[in-house]
Amino acid sequence: MKIAVIGAGAIGNLVAGYLKLKDEDVSLVGTPDSLNAIQERGLKVSGARGDFHVKIDISERLLEKPDLVILACKTQDIDAALKGRGDFLKETSVVTVQNGVQADSIVAKYAPQENIVSSIVMFGATYLEPGKVVHNFEGPWIIGRIFDGARPDEKLISLSLILDKAFPVIISEDIKGMKYLKIFVNANNCLAAILGKSMQEAFADLDISRLSIAIWKEGFEVITKAGINLVSLPGFPVENLTKLTAMPAEEAAKIFSGIMAKLSKEPLYGSILQSIKRGRPSEVDYINGEFFRIAEVHRLSAPLNKKLAGMVHEVERSKRFFSKDELLASTKYLLN
Repeated sequence: MKIAVIGAGAIGNLVAGYLKLKDEDVSLVGTPDSLNAIQERGLKVSGARGDFHVKIDISERLLEKPDLVILACKTQDIDAALKGRGDFLKETSVVTVQNGVQADSIVAKYAPQENIVSSIVMFGATYLEPGKVVHNFEGPWIIGRIFDGARPDEKLISLSLILDKAFPVIISEDIKGMKYLKIFVNANNCLAAILGKSMQEAFADLDISRLSIAIWKEGFEVITKAGINLVSLPGFPVENLTKLTAMPAEEAAKIFSGIMAKLSKEPLYGSILQSIKRGRPSEVDYINGEFFRIAEVHRLSAPLNKKLAGMVHEVERSKRFFSKDELLASTKYLLN
């Protein structure tokens, strides 16, 4: 099977590297800086499974028809990645790995719905520089279908056997509900990005962890009133969210801080901050922005998440991170 991984960032590099180690016919599509680095020095992966180095083909565009596309670019980059490549995708399976819930609908402009496989990555990685990535922690790769029924079909099962060579695969019968819950898992990334800190450093501070719980409370209220069903993820059941948001904020913050401190031995930088460090737009509008998008549709409000998304965009524009005091002062009037 000829596999093209579009997006040579943290997840794209990690998946491509592990598949290449298993002798799969895999290539990368990435930006010029990634292309130059990987062509010259190869792809270097370190972290959870040790260090290794592989030579892997890379180009700036999808140049030929693959059998499988693993779409690992950010949601906002999907149009640019697939525009003009619709002919390549008529008989090609496309696996989306983006955070949020909008990616599959965007891909459907270019590929038949029956070819699209939605996925959730529960493993973590950090992009260090072009051609270098750290595998921070292990986790499964969840796949399922958004458009044409929940039951696993032959194509989905065959695909799972390929992806399982990189990470253990779970086939979900309700991946949409899981993807909505995954938004909560990622929603606190914005705080570390606003501060310019690793996840461990940011959430060692109980004031920042209390703000994290407030993000969840507001998002959970919106999701509940909108009638959206959440489905448990491996290692993160829905009960984690409901119990923490029901607790006194101080108690919940201590528990949350303890969880985040154990995420990874290496400093873990969330996907939003990784984009900012690379000088690229982040995906905050598809994470925290999804809460206030749903709120607007249902005539609700999500002012805290809207404010924080705006602060992330301010960091993107100004290249200046906020201090803790600035963050807390900017959000205190939005807390219950």
